[in-house]
Amino acid sequence: MKTAFPSKSEITRSWFVLDASEAALGRLASKAAKILMGKHKPTYVSFLDSGDHVIVINADKAILTGNKEQQKMYRRHSGYPGGLTEIRADKMRATRPIKMVEEAIKGMLPKTKMGKQMYRKLKVYAGDKHPHEAQQPTALAAK
Repeated sequence: MKTAFPSKSEITRSWFVLDASEAALGRLASKAAKILMGKHKPTYVSFLDSGDHVIVINADKAILTGNKEQQKMYRRHSGYPGGLTEIRADKMRATRPIKMVEEAIKGMLPKTKMGKQMYRKLKVYAGDKHPHEAQQPTALAAK
């Protein structure tokens, strides 16, 4: 008996909406990454991008547990000597709440070309409105 692999033309992509309000950031990110990779489908294979599109709304209302709000640091480097910039999670939430959710989800995706392809199917919005109603997304519980 042979194992059947889905071809690129057989893969159907759905759209899902995750509401991040009152959801722990890590749990939300792992659920979104699982959907983006396609691990929720019975036709999942690790070498094909069979995942679906994910829309995350209310990104500014995702919660961090424990003392992470004051202790978690987001770092980036300009590439120049002394170019390290550190931002605490509470300041990141105040200025760029979308970036917090995007970085959490991106960190759970593969670090390959296919991971970048999966990341492109992620849409994150700070409010509860999104411009993807035409795709008729299915609502999922983020908790």
